[in-house]
Amino acid sequence: MADETEPTVPVVCSECETETAVAIDDVADAVARHNDGLHDGEQVASVDPALADQVRDLVAEDLGLLGDPADD
Repeated sequence: MADETEPTVPVVCSECETETAVAIDDVADAVARHNDGLHDGEQVASVDPALADQVRDLVAEDLGLLGDPADD
């Protein structure tokens, strides 16, 4: 469990029907540990897909990959 002063990331597992907040520095290890321990390594648990989509869009925008809609 993350302490209240550091940023957290929601991690969800559809198979276990669980959601938890994990410290941003621990996300990769926590997801891997959950999947290895409970799902034989199958990638079931992950960062909340809505957050992952938002981060992907922000990165794409920052890199200029989305283009300017006014150019269409």
